[in-house]
Amino acid sequence: MKNKLKSFIYRLLSHTVGNALVALQPKKALELSKKGMTLEMCNHLSATERLMRNAMLKKLEKKKDYKTLENYHKNYWANYGAEFFSKTNDSFKTEFLTDCAFIFDELHEQLLKQTETFTTLVEIGTGNGNVLNYLNSKFPKIEKFIGIDLSEKQINLNTEKYKANEKMEFVTSDGFEWVNENGHSNMIFVTSRGVLEYFTEERLTEFLAKLNTLGKTIFVAIEPNGINHNFDENPNSELYGHERSFSHNYAELFKNAGFKIWHASQKECIKDSYLQSFTGSINF
Repeated sequence: MKNKLKSFIYRLLSHTVGNALVALQPKKALELSKKGMTLEMCNHLSATERLMRNAMLKKLEKKKDYKTLENYHKNYWANYGAEFFSKTNDSFKTEFLTDCAFIFDELHEQLLKQTETFTTLVEIGTGNGNVLNYLNSKFPKIEKFIGIDLSEKQINLNTEKYKANEKMEFVTSDGFEWVNENGHSNMIFVTSRGVLEYFTEERLTEFLAKLNTLGKTIFVAIEPNGINHNFDENPNSELYGHERSFSHNYAELFKNAGFKIWHASQKECIKDSYLQSFTGSINF
Protein backbone atom coordinates (compact mmCIF):
# COMPACT_ATOMS: atom_id res chain seq x y z
CA MET A 1 0.00 0.00 0.00
CA LYS A 2 2.84 2.39 0.90
CA ASN A 3 4.58 1.70 -2.42
CA LYS A 4 1.38 2.38 -4.36
CA LEU A 5 0.87 5.63 -2.46
CA LYS A 6 4.45 6.69 -3.14
CA SER A 7 4.04 5.86 -6.81
CA PHE A 8 0.82 7.88 -7.00
CA ILE A 9 2.39 10.88 -5.27
CA TYR A 10 5.42 10.69 -7.56
CA ARG A 11 3.25 10.62 -10.70
CA LEU A 12 1.12 13.50 -9.39
CA LEU A 13 4.16 15.63 -8.59
CA SER A 14 5.82 14.80 -11.91
CA HIS A 15 2.68 15.76 -13.81
CA THR A 16 2.30 19.00 -11.86
CA VAL A 17 5.94 19.97 -12.39
CA GLY A 18 5.74 19.01 -16.06
CA ASN A 19 2.69 21.21 -16.63
CA ALA A 20 4.38 24.10 -14.86
CA LEU A 21 7.48 23.74 -17.02
CA VAL A 22 5.37 23.69 -20.20
CA ALA A 23 3.60 26.90 -19.10
CA LEU A 24 6.88 28.59 -18.18
CA GLN A 25 8.79 27.49 -21.29
CA PRO A 26 6.38 27.59 -24.26
CA LYS A 27 9.21 27.85 -26.80
CA LYS A 28 10.83 24.72 -25.38
CA ALA A 29 7.46 22.93 -25.51
CA LEU A 30 7.07 23.90 -29.17
CA GLU A 31 10.59 22.66 -29.88
CA LEU A 32 9.77 19.32 -28.26
CA SER A 33 6.60 18.96 -30.32
CA LYS A 34 8.57 19.51 -33.52
CA LYS A 35 11.11 16.86 -32.52
CA GLY A 36 8.39 14.33 -31.82
CA MET A 37 7.06 12.39 -28.85
CA THR A 38 7.91 8.79 -29.73
CA LEU A 39 9.47 6.85 -26.83
CA GLU A 40 12.93 6.71 -28.37
CA MET A 41 12.95 10.49 -28.27
CA CYS A 42 13.61 10.21 -24.52
CA ASN A 43 17.21 9.26 -25.31
CA HIS A 44 17.70 12.82 -26.54
CA LEU A 45 16.01 14.59 -23.63
CA SER A 46 17.10 16.00 -20.29
CA ALA A 47 15.17 15.17 -17.12
CA THR A 48 13.34 18.50 -17.38
CA GLU A 49 12.39 17.87 -21.00
CA ARG A 50 11.09 14.42 -20.11
CA LEU A 51 8.77 15.90 -17.52
CA MET A 52 7.50 18.35 -20.13
CA ARG A 53 7.08 15.58 -22.71
CA ASN A 54 5.05 13.42 -20.33
CA ALA A 55 2.84 16.35 -19.35
CA MET A 56 2.20 17.25 -23.00
CA LEU A 57 1.26 13.66 -23.85
CA LYS A 58 -1.04 13.43 -20.83
CA LYS A 59 -2.79 16.64 -21.85
CA LEU A 60 -3.36 15.40 -25.40
CA GLU A 61 -4.71 12.11 -24.10
CA LYS A 62 -7.10 13.89 -21.74
CA LYS A 63 -8.34 16.14 -24.55
CA LYS A 64 -8.47 13.18 -26.97
CA ASP A 65 -6.47 15.29 -29.40
CA TYR A 66 -5.27 12.27 -31.35
CA LYS A 67 -4.49 14.21 -34.52
CA THR A 68 -1.85 16.29 -32.74
CA LEU A 69 -0.46 13.15 -31.14
CA GLU A 70 -0.20 11.52 -34.58
CA ASN A 71 1.71 14.57 -35.85
CA TYR A 72 4.13 14.36 -32.92
CA HIS A 73 4.92 10.77 -33.85
CA LYS A 74 5.40 11.67 -37.51
CA ASN A 75 7.82 14.41 -36.52
CA TYR A 76 9.97 11.93 -34.62
CA TRP A 77 10.24 9.42 -37.46
CA ALA A 78 10.96 12.12 -40.02
CA ASN A 79 13.68 13.72 -37.87
CA TYR A 80 15.22 10.80 -36.00
CA GLY A 81 14.19 7.68 -37.89
CA ALA A 82 17.62 7.08 -39.43
CA GLU A 83 19.28 7.20 -36.00
CA PHE A 84 16.75 4.72 -34.60
CA PHE A 85 17.20 2.28 -37.47
CA SER A 86 21.00 2.38 -37.19
CA LYS A 87 20.67 1.30 -33.54
CA THR A 88 18.20 -1.49 -34.24
CA ASN A 89 19.76 -3.04 -37.34
CA ASP A 90 20.20 -6.38 -35.55
CA SER A 91 16.46 -6.67 -34.89
CA PHE A 92 15.97 -8.03 -38.40
CA LYS A 93 17.82 -11.20 -37.38
CA THR A 94 16.90 -11.34 -33.71
CA GLU A 95 13.22 -10.42 -34.04
CA PHE A 96 11.88 -10.36 -37.59
CA LEU A 97 13.35 -13.63 -38.86
CA THR A 98 12.61 -15.52 -35.65
CA ASP A 99 9.17 -14.11 -34.83
CA CYS A 100 7.64 -12.61 -37.96
CA ALA A 101 8.90 -14.26 -41.16
CA PHE A 102 6.36 -17.08 -40.91
CA ILE A 103 3.54 -14.86 -42.18
CA PHE A 104 5.34 -14.44 -45.49
CA ASP A 105 5.40 -18.21 -45.87
CA GLU A 106 1.63 -17.93 -45.53
CA LEU A 107 1.61 -15.12 -48.08
CA HIS A 108 3.53 -17.36 -50.48
CA GLU A 109 0.82 -20.01 -50.10
CA GLN A 110 -1.87 -17.41 -50.74
CA LEU A 111 -0.17 -16.23 -53.93
CA LEU A 112 -0.04 -19.82 -55.21
CA LYS A 113 -3.84 -19.95 -54.94
CA GLN A 114 -4.38 -16.77 -56.95
CA THR A 115 -4.83 -16.52 -60.69
CA GLU A 116 -3.91 -12.84 -60.46
CA THR A 117 -0.31 -11.70 -60.87
CA PHE A 118 0.85 -9.21 -58.26
CA THR A 119 3.48 -7.01 -59.84
CA THR A 120 4.48 -4.63 -57.05
CA LEU A 121 5.21 -4.96 -53.33
CA VAL A 122 5.18 -1.77 -51.25
CA GLU A 123 6.57 -1.63 -47.73
CA ILE A 124 5.21 1.35 -45.80
CA GLY A 125 7.68 2.39 -43.11
CA THR A 126 10.59 0.53 -44.69
CA GLY A 127 13.22 1.74 -42.23
CA ASN A 128 16.67 0.41 -43.17
CA GLY A 129 15.26 -1.73 -46.00
CA ASN A 130 16.24 -5.09 -44.50
CA VAL A 131 12.71 -6.47 -44.63
CA LEU A 132 12.13 -5.23 -48.18
CA ASN A 133 15.41 -6.81 -49.30
CA TYR A 134 14.34 -10.09 -47.69
CA LEU A 135 10.98 -9.97 -49.48
CA ASN A 136 12.75 -9.23 -52.75
CA SER A 137 14.65 -12.51 -52.41
CA LYS A 138 11.61 -14.46 -51.21
CA PHE A 139 9.27 -13.37 -54.02
CA PRO A 140 11.42 -13.26 -57.18
CA LYS A 141 8.41 -13.18 -59.52
CA ILE A 142 7.32 -9.77 -58.23
CA GLU A 143 8.66 -7.10 -60.56
CA LYS A 144 9.04 -4.07 -58.28
CA PHE A 145 9.73 -3.53 -54.57
CA ILE A 146 9.10 -0.03 -53.22
CA GLY A 147 10.11 1.09 -49.74
CA ILE A 148 8.45 4.20 -48.31
CA ASP A 149 9.61 6.06 -45.21
CA LEU A 150 9.25 9.50 -43.63
CA SER A 151 13.01 9.80 -43.05
CA GLU A 152 14.71 11.38 -46.05
CA LYS A 153 18.11 10.58 -44.57
CA GLN A 154 17.27 6.89 -44.25
CA ILE A 155 15.81 6.74 -47.76
CA ASN A 156 19.04 8.21 -49.16
CA LEU A 157 21.06 5.59 -47.25
CA ASN A 158 18.86 2.81 -48.61
CA THR A 159 19.05 4.10 -52.18
CA GLU A 160 22.83 4.04 -52.02
CA LYS A 161 23.02 0.66 -50.29
CA TYR A 162 20.73 -1.12 -52.77
CA LYS A 163 21.58 0.82 -55.91
CA ALA A 164 22.74 -2.33 -57.71
CA ASN A 165 19.27 -3.88 -57.43
CA GLU A 166 17.06 -2.36 -60.13
CA LYS A 167 13.95 -4.00 -58.70
CA MET A 168 14.18 -2.01 -55.47
CA GLU A 169 13.17 1.64 -55.13
CA PHE A 170 13.04 3.88 -52.06
CA VAL A 171 10.84 6.95 -51.65
CA THR A 172 10.57 9.63 -48.95
CA SER A 173 6.86 10.05 -48.32
CA ASP A 174 3.94 9.58 -45.99
CA GLY A 175 2.48 6.17 -46.86
CA PHE A 176 -1.10 7.40 -47.18
CA GLU A 177 -0.09 10.28 -49.42
CA TRP A 178 2.00 7.99 -51.62
CA VAL A 179 -0.88 5.55 -52.06
CA ASN A 180 -3.23 8.38 -52.97
CA GLU A 181 -0.94 9.37 -55.82
CA ASN A 182 0.59 6.07 -56.91
CA GLY A 183 -1.52 3.17 -55.67
CA HIS A 184 -2.99 0.75 -58.20
CA SER A 185 -4.40 -2.73 -58.52
CA ASN A 186 -2.27 -5.86 -58.12
CA MET A 187 -0.13 -4.38 -55.35
CA ILE A 188 0.93 -6.06 -52.11
CA PHE A 189 1.29 -3.74 -49.11
CA VAL A 190 3.37 -4.56 -46.04
CA THR A 191 4.01 -2.94 -42.67
CA SER A 192 6.49 -4.47 -40.28
CA ARG A 193 6.54 -4.11 -36.48
CA GLY A 194 5.14 -0.67 -35.89
CA VAL A 195 3.84 1.65 -38.61
CA LEU A 196 0.06 1.69 -38.53
CA GLU A 197 0.21 2.14 -34.74
CA TYR A 198 1.10 5.77 -35.45
CA PHE A 199 -2.08 6.34 -37.48
CA THR A 200 -5.18 7.53 -35.67
CA GLU A 201 -8.15 5.20 -36.06
CA GLU A 202 -9.83 7.78 -38.27
CA ARG A 203 -6.84 8.09 -40.58
CA LEU A 204 -6.25 4.34 -40.72
CA THR A 205 -9.91 3.84 -41.65
CA GLU A 206 -9.53 6.41 -44.45
CA PHE A 207 -6.33 4.74 -45.61
CA LEU A 208 -7.90 1.29 -45.82
CA ALA A 209 -10.95 2.74 -47.60
CA LYS A 210 -8.61 4.24 -50.19
CA LEU A 211 -6.90 0.88 -50.69
CA ASN A 212 -10.32 -0.63 -51.28
CA THR A 213 -10.75 1.60 -54.34
CA LEU A 214 -7.51 0.43 -55.98
CA GLY A 215 -8.75 -2.95 -57.11
CA LYS A 216 -7.15 -6.27 -56.25
CA THR A 217 -4.66 -5.80 -53.43
CA ILE A 218 -3.13 -7.75 -50.54
CA PHE A 219 -2.05 -6.29 -47.19
CA VAL A 220 0.21 -7.93 -44.61
CA ALA A 221 0.36 -5.96 -41.35
CA ILE A 222 2.72 -6.84 -38.51
CA GLU A 223 1.78 -4.38 -35.79
CA PRO A 224 1.90 -4.12 -31.99
CA ASN A 225 -1.16 -4.02 -29.75
CA GLY A 226 -1.49 -3.02 -26.12
CA ILE A 227 -1.26 -6.16 -24.01
CA ASN A 228 -4.39 -5.15 -22.08
CA HIS A 229 -6.46 -4.24 -25.14
CA ASN A 230 -9.46 -6.57 -25.02
CA PHE A 231 -11.22 -6.34 -28.40
CA ASP A 232 -14.38 -7.95 -27.02
CA GLU A 233 -14.73 -5.21 -24.42
CA ASN A 234 -13.41 -2.39 -26.60
CA PRO A 235 -13.35 -3.09 -30.36
CA ASN A 236 -12.21 0.48 -31.03
CA SER A 237 -8.65 1.79 -31.01
CA GLU A 238 -7.04 2.91 -27.77
CA LEU A 239 -3.76 4.46 -26.65
CA TYR A 240 -1.11 2.21 -25.12
CA GLY A 241 2.47 2.25 -23.90
CA HIS A 242 4.70 5.08 -22.72
CA GLU A 243 4.77 6.77 -26.12
CA ARG A 244 0.96 6.66 -26.43
CA SER A 245 0.72 5.14 -29.86
CA PHE A 246 -2.49 3.48 -31.06
CA SER A 247 -3.55 -0.09 -30.41
CA HIS A 248 -5.89 -0.93 -33.30
CA ASN A 249 -8.28 -3.82 -33.87
CA TYR A 250 -6.62 -4.59 -37.21
CA ALA A 251 -8.64 -7.62 -38.28
CA GLU A 252 -11.90 -5.74 -37.69
CA LEU A 253 -10.70 -2.57 -39.43
CA PHE A 254 -9.56 -4.51 -42.49
CA LYS A 255 -12.86 -6.41 -42.65
CA ASN A 256 -14.83 -3.19 -42.34
CA ALA A 257 -12.86 -1.81 -45.30
CA GLY A 258 -13.89 -4.75 -47.47
CA PHE A 259 -10.85 -6.99 -47.09
CA LYS A 260 -11.04 -10.73 -46.54
CA ILE A 261 -8.85 -11.95 -43.67
CA TRP A 262 -6.74 -15.01 -44.49
CA HIS A 263 -4.58 -14.85 -41.36
CA ALA A 264 -4.95 -13.27 -37.92
CA SER A 265 -2.81 -14.14 -34.90
CA GLN A 266 -0.92 -12.61 -31.99
CA LYS A 267 2.29 -13.33 -30.11
CA GLU A 268 2.98 -11.98 -26.65
CA CYS A 269 6.15 -9.99 -26.15
CA ILE A 270 6.50 -10.22 -22.38
CA LYS A 271 9.63 -8.12 -21.94
CA ASP A 272 8.04 -5.17 -23.75
CA SER A 273 4.48 -5.67 -22.49
CA TYR A 274 2.74 -5.69 -25.85
CA LEU A 275 1.26 -8.13 -28.32
CA GLN A 276 2.59 -8.58 -31.83
CA SER A 277 -0.40 -8.75 -34.14
CA PHE A 278 -0.25 -10.43 -37.55
CA THR A 279 -2.97 -9.71 -40.09
CA GLY A 280 -3.06 -10.94 -43.68
CA SER A 281 -5.90 -9.65 -45.84
CA ILE A 282 -6.92 -9.68 -49.46
CA ASN A 283 -9.23 -7.35 -51.37
CA PHE A 284 -10.85 -8.95 -54.42
